[in-house]
Amino acid sequence: MAVRGVTFRLVGALAALAVLGACGDRNSAGSNASRGVPLETFTAEQIYKRAEYDLNNGDPDDAAELFGEVERLYPYSEWAKRALIMQAYSYHTDRDYENSRGAAQRYIDFYPADEDAAYAQYLLALSYYDQIEEVGRDQGLTFQALQALRDVIEIYPESEYARSAILKFDLAFDHLAAKEMEIGRYYLKGQHYAAAINRFRVVVEDFQTTSHTAEALHRLVEAYLSLGLVDEAQTAGAILAYNFRSTVWYQDTYQLLVQNGLTAQAKGDNWLNQVYRQMVRGDWL
Repeated sequence: MAVRGVTFRLVGALAALAVLGACGDRNSAGSNASRGVPLETFTAEQIYKRAEYDLNNGDPDDAAELFGEVERLYPYSEWAKRALIMQAYSYHTDRDYENSRGAAQRYIDFYPADEDAAYAQYLLALSYYDQIEEVGRDQGLTFQALQALRDVIEIYPESEYARSAILKFDLAFDHLAAKEMEIGRYYLKGQHYAAAINRFRVVVEDFQTTSHTAEALHRLVEAYLSLGLVDEAQTAGAILAYNFRSTVWYQDTYQLLVQNGLTAQAKGDNWLNQVYRQMVRGDWL
């Protein structure tokens, strides 16, 4: 049974009753202590279906444990291969991301050419992506998510998970830009203009495809004007005028420049002028 799409069928009545009676009140992964029936007496399929039943009935922790038992008791069976990818999914459903990542990586290592290897790689990426913290916190997991999502896109470009990975990659990338903007605004508010400029420059140069570029350019205008660096301020305004004229950030920049007797035009020999020239040539974005 393919795992693609992460859809699970409920077990048939007879199979469910057979396994429920044997595994229902277990106290450990290895045996049914209350009934004295060792788990080893059941087939790989029976244990697997019991795990599916637990998963479909809101018990992903026990499901992951049972899927692991299939792999342990029947390591070379087809059921073991199925159980391993399902264990990774069960752990993820239970928000046990570290174990989910471990199971997914084992699947990739053992079955790299299998049709579900792409899904295992995608689950591994999700184990990072779904932990991305709020903007104000450490972004280490965001970088790890980006790398893992890139692996899905590059290794399995034709898979059904590549498109979703691309969308999540863009969101995670935007998340990093938002972090830079937050820190830049903090420095700008504290009048630490050089530090603020460094943050906004990162957004313009490294995150120009995100939704934060227009604001970063406007904040650069504010910071450069505060430092009396007119050429840089005008050039940042020129980039806004060229590519973000319809945004509120351009309108704010236009008014700010006018108030200072300036216009939005590329001037001087600075990093922003280089960005402007690249953009006009069409290879900036």
